[in-house]
Amino acid sequence: MAHTDAIRWTRSAVAVSLLALAYLAQAGQTPSLPPAELVRATVQNEVKASQTPSAKHMFVCVKETPRGSQTKLYCETRDAMAGMAIAYDRKPLTAQQRQAEDARLDQIANDPAELAKKRQREKEDADRVGRIVRAMPDAFLFEYDGTEPGKSGVGKPGDELVRLKFRPNPSYEPPSRVEQVLTGMEGTLLIDANRRRIARIDGTLFKDVGFGWGILGHLDKGGHFLVEQSDVGDGAWDMARMSLALTGKILIFKRLDFRSTETYSDFRPVPNDLTFAQGVELLKKHEATLADNQRSDTNRK
Repeated sequence: MAHTDAIRWTRSAVAVSLLALAYLAQAGQTPSLPPAELVRATVQNEVKASQTPSAKHMFVCVKETPRGSQTKLYCETRDAMAGMAIAYDRKPLTAQQRQAEDARLDQIANDPAELAKKRQREKEDADRVGRIVRAMPDAFLFEYDGTEPGKSGVGKPGDELVRLKFRPNPSYEPPSRVEQVLTGMEGTLLIDANRRRIARIDGTLFKDVGFGWGILGHLDKGGHFLVEQSDVGDGAWDMARMSLALTGKILIFKRLDFRSTETYSDFRPVPNDLTFAQGVELLKKHEATLADNQRSDTNRK
């Protein structure tokens, strides 16, 4: 659930009977396991998957905002996430933009201090997201709301997903400002009960809430977010789409208006032991291949 380690979250906490889990998703029936226990078991598995991913990937991300779109190639490495911009507003980078992008990546790859800073930022982002995910079983009250089939980008196509409604648990006390946002959120959750993976979180803020991502502020009522995960084809799950529409204030006086949709696709497995520098070289080679293919398509037309 990012494809920074911040949004892999996600992709990524007590124990629940494995035998019971095997019978959770009976077609057209409500699972017999209490919904809170299903969510708790699923969250435990999501946290475990994020900490020990079964595979690393290279993939494409298209981020769209009111200001335009950016297309990037990403490669997961043992050091940090390597990301390379390849298009703005669907147009390939100019020679000058490509040179600047290559220089930026080479500087990180060749400067241990810069790479360490990047790795630390990603860890801090992932830790904050992890705290939100781990809080969900206690922060919300859940009820079953039927089932629906998985599809491309949401779970695994054809597999049954359990749908749950959630609303704030009035007895939940957020341990910090990071988790405070959960007290004003309601929505639906889609879970692959057999695999214990979250396929979709669709949440809306029904009241103004404070937040604490290292700063003070609040988010306005009506804010919406959507995160979808899916099987990327090799048994691993990763984020397929994330949509945010949030307004509010930072430090009381500065307005916040954040709207974006990120779509992730074209997942390709890469070696688990790639260094950051090797990941950058892999991105450059793949970008060159994409450019050659685009020129060939243009010539054929």
